[in-house]
Amino acid sequence: MAKFLGNIEAKADAKGRVFIPAVFRKQLQAASEERLVLRKDVFQECLVLYPESVWFETQDQLRRSLNRWNAAQQAVFRQFVCDAEVVVPDGNGRILIPKRYLLMAGIKSDVRFIGMDDTIEIWAKERAEQPFMEPGEFSEMLQNILGDAHPETNKEEERP
Repeated sequence: MAKFLGNIEAKADAKGRVFIPAVFRKQLQAASEERLVLRKDVFQECLVLYPESVWFETQDQLRRSLNRWNAAQQAVFRQFVCDAEVVVPDGNGRILIPKRYLLMAGIKSDVRFIGMDDTIEIWAKERAEQPFMEPGEFSEMLQNILGDAHPETNKEEERP
């Protein structure tokens, strides 16, 4: 499975075509991922590119968490999958971002690709230039999340 890391600028043309950065294309090729799934992020005003295998794992995880006989939960699943679309890079490594997705993410031309572990986010450049969190909030959250995450590594070895 590919692990994406990087923050790379690109430009979408007038039709919404954009080159996937070469470093990400190489990782997708190495993982034999030819098809991608594009969806607006659940939390942020950006787009998320899922390698197809990651998309299906994510979809399966959501499906297992929901009861298909519960109307509200079925609506959540429907909303999640209906906002997704398969995109296939052309021979030049470009994908076409449909206009409705460009509007959802506020993308006009300049974009920023951000590697997010097993997915790739696509941001309008001006939105990605702002900090996602204030530095103090970021360090406090990391401390809260990781500070006590592995208490066993902080313990002294027990002696017999």
